[in-house]
Amino acid sequence: MPIPLLVVIEIAEEGRSRLEAAGFEVDVEPDLRARARHIREMAPHARAVLTNGSTGLSAGDIAALPNLEIICALGAGYERIDLAAARERGIVVTHGPGTNAACVADHAMALLMAAARGLVSADAAVRRGGWTGARQLRPTISGKKLGILGLGTIGEQIARRGSAGFGMPVAYHSRTAREGSDWLYLPSVRELAAWSDFLVVATPGGATTRHLVDEGVLDALGPDGFLINIARGSVVDTEALIAALRQGRVAGAALDVVEGEPDIPPELIGLDNIILTPHIAGRAPEAAKATLGLVIDNLQAHFGGRAVLTPVA
Repeated sequence: MPIPLLVVIEIAEEGRSRLEAAGFEVDVEPDLRARARHIREMAPHARAVLTNGSTGLSAGDIAALPNLEIICALGAGYERIDLAAARERGIVVTHGPGTNAACVADHAMALLMAAARGLVSADAAVRRGGWTGARQLRPTISGKKLGILGLGTIGEQIARRGSAGFGMPVAYHSRTAREGSDWLYLPSVRELAAWSDFLVVATPGGATTRHLVDEGVLDALGPDGFLINIARGSVVDTEALIAALRQGRVAGAALDVVEGEPDIPPELIGLDNIILTPHIAGRAPEAAKATLGLVIDNLQAHFGGRAVLTPVA
């Protein structure tokens, strides 16, 4: 008999088919407004939930599902899953570290290059007939200092792309220095920002990293520095960033994630020294296949009486 699986995020039809072929009865409800009602309807049945870090699963949702055994986060993040509530019930929580790391690192470098070289604004100017006006002097990338906030799997891949591809010196800040790392460790975010020409945010989201990049960090990055965020929008103080960009206290920014997404502040959209993409850094066919594959492996391990592959501690 198929195992009831409640999916509270958007999922492609191919993904649904893979889950069903793996032995799960899939019920999908990505709409936040309808989710509470849907969970009540699924309550007697659901034994597993598929979510992601941005959507999560609240303590109330967990309490409403008495037969829930496992929560799987699609991708590395799990910051909005109530781990305490899950732990109290003995519910297993898994995530997908590394499954989309290469794709996200590629996107980070694409944003970095586009911001530095002014590619988006140059393209728009040429399309408007402003060929001559678009031929501005823009910073080079090779040899510039690359700072990485959060040296996890993704941060490490960004570091290697910058170092090997562009000869960039690399420094990083994490909660602790990584033993054996090839890169320079700096003990605070501000020191990292002051050192960097490009500061890439690659740290997890959640309460402990909220507004880690604040006004002081942006001032340390300075008027020639660029901020790139492929992590979580909550890590950057959006109001402080808007002010810094508007006043020229940083040179530019490129964001794949924004606080409160998909609602973007009009003040941010109106700036010409920022590039915005709609949280797509991890969206590639190869990454999607690997990420869902790990979810299926974790689900099958759990319901087969084996230890899951990638538990959240």
